[in-house]
Amino acid sequence: MNLDYFIVDVFTEEAFKGNPLAVVMNTCGLSTAQMEAIAIEFNLSETTFVERRAAEVEQREGVRVRIFTTEGELNFAGHPTLGTASVLRRIAPETVENNTVTLAENVGPVPVRFDAQGAYGEMTQREPEFGAELDAAEVARLCGLQAEDLDPVLRPQVVSTGTAFAIVVLRSQGALARLAVRQQEATAWLCERGARWFYVLSPAGGDAPAWRARMQFKGGEDPATGSAAGCAISYLVKCGAVGAGQRVHLRQGVEMGRASELYLSAECELGKVGAVQVGGSTVSVAKGQLFLS
Repeated sequence: MNLDYFIVDVFTEEAFKGNPLAVVMNTCGLSTAQMEAIAIEFNLSETTFVERRAAEVEQREGVRVRIFTTEGELNFAGHPTLGTASVLRRIAPETVENNTVTLAENVGPVPVRFDAQGAYGEMTQREPEFGAELDAAEVARLCGLQAEDLDPVLRPQVVSTGTAFAIVVLRSQGALARLAVRQQEATAWLCERGARWFYVLSPAGGDAPAWRARMQFKGGEDPATGSAAGCAISYLVKCGAVGAGQRVHLRQGVEMGRASELYLSAECELGKVGAVQVGGSTVSVAKGQLFLS
């Protein structure tokens, strides 16, 4: 069995920037163990597996997609959602309705709407769930920072729009540059509080509403974390740091030479945050085939 695959860079208009993704097509015959083995073979932060179904099912529920890291399956992730939808829009036009591709992920249906040119897409994430507020001093220590590096008003908090992150806001980009998460300690501490990783922000400065972000994990750093970005904008709108409906430019991956450009917004009505939008562009990099015996 030969399977087509595509490599794309997500949240960028330039190849070899942004966050790379492998998209494997027509994978209905694969077991979970085979998917995990293929994800390990690609050795990217995520690999997606597209399981095509009958047209009437896809029109009703969306195109079935499963997302794997090298360590296991995720219910939802941002750059795999945007990148996979971009591939489907290009090679499977029957999946597009009103410029929108809807993916049926473990977390539920996730629509991705594209502009007229098709390079830029914007996903609508689940309504946020706000979890535990976190001790600022302990967060600073686990992030390799000082307590005074954290914003004195915006308290760290766990937020999820499908995957839970601890959102941490710093005072400055200088503090962000010093981020050095103590992964072994941090992982256990965060798991006890309902999160998996820190997503660390700082204001970018300038007149336009802009932010910088980093997300370090065991063994590396993520160039762009779309799921965390949805949590971040939800948190910033809830706290009043960003206005409801205001479009924010967020840059990630700068420190690792893979600058990513994300565009975020969320609404807030009667104190309830919703309509969480995370957008960006996708660039095709490569295509090929997997040979399976």
